[in-house]
Order: sequence, then structure tokens, then C-alpha cells
Amino acid sequence: MSHLSYTSLTKAVFFDRDGTINSDEGHYYIYKPEDFIFNPGVIKGMKRLQEAGYLLFVITNQGGIAKGIYTPDDVEAVHQKMCTELEKEDIFITRIYYCPHHENITNCICRKPSPYLVNRAIEEFHIDKQHSWFIGDSIRDTECAKAAGIRSIQIQKNQDITPAINRILENP
Repeated sequence: MSHLSYTSLTKAVFFDRDGTINSDEGHYYIYKPEDFIFNPGVIKGMKRLQEAGYLLFVITNQGGIAKGIYTPDDVEAVHQKMCTELEKEDIFITRIYYCPHHENITNCICRKPSPYLVNRAIEEFHIDKQHSWFIGDSIRDTECAKAAGIRSIQIQKNQDITPAINRILENP
């Protein structure tokens, strides 16, 4: 958890998880820590963003919970592995927000492309929307960002995110 003060507006980068932060190649759902593998450029990129003063957030749909494929504890174990690995590099995720619902099972207000979870972070952490970004690998991520009033970068699934990080740092 970050030790920054949230008394004034701050900038942030929101990341989708599967396919953006970590590889989901060969898996429909990533719910076992041993299946969590960082995509190229993520660790260095997050470090660069954090050093430039951005708070880092993860916004992820985890519909496998609603489908009974895995549990919230499974999601927490994956997030623990991700955060532990990042903390070894002095990188801190400010908060992880996830939606446990699935549109085929229940209606909810938090599943992307809804901006609900991004807006929650913006409110809770006094985020400056004009200087914040969302990086994701699907149209659902870009639609979420647009609805929340922040800029977005859609990458190809499991690609090196270095070009996206460069774009953010060149256009704060």
C-alpha cells in the first residue's frame, strides 16, 4: 500500500489485469498463483510510472467467481503474488478493485465497461482525471476509461506495454 498523502489531486494509471499486466495465454481464467506471469515491460513500466508520481491501480473483471470456477480467495492469492513480486522491485499498487459478477448470471454496477470501480478510486484517492490513464487489452477497458473521463490506451493482448508507458510519460 502506498504511503502517499491524498489531500490534493494526484495522477493515476489504471491497469486491466489479465492480458495486460499478466499473460493469459493458454488460460481463459487466471486464478492460480502459479499461472500468473508478468507480461513484458510491466515491472519496468510500473516502476517508471510510480517514479513519475502516478498512483497505480488494477481494475479487473473476475466473472469466474460468479460462474463458480474459482473463489474470491483464489483471486486474492493471485493478487498477493502479483503485489509481492512488484514490492520486491519497490513498486506498490495503491488498490486493486475487482468485479466478481458475470453478465450472464447477474446484473451489477461494477463490471467493466461500467466506470464504477474507476470512479470509486477517483473519489477515494482524489485522482486528477485530466492527468490519468487506463491501459487495457479490450474495448471494454477503453469504454470504461471514456465513461470515467480519463484517457485510455488499448494494447494487444499480452504485448510489451513499454510503448504505452512511453506514451503516458510523454503526454502527462
